[in-house]
Amino acid sequence: MEQFIGCDAHKKFSVFVAVNEKGHAGEALRVVHDRQLYREVLTRLPAHSVIAVEASGSYSWLVDEMEQLGHHPKLCNPLEAKRRMGLTHKTDKLDAKGLAILLRNGTLPEVWIPPSELRDQRELLRLRIFLVRLRTRVKNRIHGTLARHNVQVPGADLFGVAARLQLGARLPELPVHCRAAVEEELATVDFLETQIESAEHRLEAIMKVSVEADLLKTLPCVGPILSMVLMLEIGKSW
Repeated sequence: MEQFIGCDAHKKFSVFVAVNEKGHAGEALRVVHDRQLYREVLTRLPAHSVIAVEASGSYSWLVDEMEQLGHHPKLCNPLEAKRRMGLTHKTDKLDAKGLAILLRNGTLPEVWIPPSELRDQRELLRLRIFLVRLRTRVKNRIHGTLARHNVQVPGADLFGVAARLQLGARLPELPVHCRAAVEEELATVDFLETQIESAEHRLEAIMKVSVEADLLKTLPCVGPILSMVLMLEIGKSW
């Protein structure tokens, strides 16, 4: 008899519940996220099991393990899945059972599982986004310090070559600790610039072999960076 399996995954453990074709649920199985133990549990499941898993922060390695052992994970939208379950008193067992029932009924709100290679490449893109935001925060701190002490450096870009030279000459006007803070923050900006440039070079190497990225660049207002974002976040599912 075919089994439909729901997996309620948390950060440190997962709960499995199997439901058969008649809708009868088996006992809940709680598995801590030790990789070897997790694999042992997966090997005890029926061959080529279909397993419903909610999309969460830890889903990536879980579905990789399932696929490597010949199972068929089905990723779902967690908010929509809970709405369709209609559960008011939530427990891990009820969540796992609810996922299995949605899978059995054909009503699981399934979402696409990106290939592991694409998920890995996305981390590089998201690193760049994080570094750019961090650089902006550091620059804003420098602007704030200068504004508090009325140190005005002409030019549109305070961090351009000419403005940086002028800023260096004006730093003695700041109180000693403010000056030290700005000097450290400028060094941080320089370091972040290097990290961002490194991430961009690695992303460009990925995009050079992508026909899809070249097509995206033909869209209005889509340049090299935005084409990377679209390519890696949307993937090749179209």
